[in-house]
Amino acid sequence: MLLIVPVSLLGHSAAGQAGSSEPGAAILHAQSGVWVNGYEARDSSAVFPGDLLETKPGSSASLSLDGATVLIQPESVAKLQTNLLELDHGSVFVGTSKGFKVRVNCITVVPVLNEWTQYEVTNLSGSIQVAARKDDVNVERELDRKKPSPEAEASHEYTVHEGEQKSFDQSEMCGAPARPLGASTSLNSKWIVGGGAAGAGLLLCVLLCHGSSGAKPPLSTSAP
Repeated sequence: MLLIVPVSLLGHSAAGQAGSSEPGAAILHAQSGVWVNGYEARDSSAVFPGDLLETKPGSSASLSLDGATVLIQPESVAKLQTNLLELDHGSVFVGTSKGFKVRVNCITVVPVLNEWTQYEVTNLSGSIQVAARKDDVNVERELDRKKPSPEAEASHEYTVHEGEQKSFDQSEMCGAPARPLGASTSLNSKWIVGGGAAGAGLLLCVLLCHGSSGAKPPLSTSAP
């Protein structure tokens, strides 16, 4: 044990330092009130595709990725994916030169050009707002999603031009929205990856760790 534990700790530290070089990985900058996979985050932490991010009231965070910077506003819940952020609730501001996207349910916001583009996406109370601050973005709907509205059926892609802001009704575009994640439900079945036994084990660990005052486990559950 004396030999194995230091080696494993060194391996985890090296993974954190090299995290930004892994596909889809990012560096999280936060002061306080920001949680990753159910645990409070430290500043300059490595996060990986599949990691769940949550900002508490009055707290924000930023992600530094290859070709993109993402500001996550207070009271937001999102999951990092490769070249994509899944926004479950709240608001994010994206600056990207490599087409970094934001997805809300069946809707994906995609920069039109692989040039420096800035845009905002807000998902509150079933209303999705997209604002193009610099250059245009497309709002694309997944074709295999059923939509009850004939108006929404007419098109699966919209363009928000620079300086414009458009709103989209999530229920019309995608059907009934999923229940937003909250502070006490950050890890529900929608976001847990893996089989039932693995998911149950992860949730049990989170519940036990929240009730203890011991040392916090590593932030990323998605890193090898």
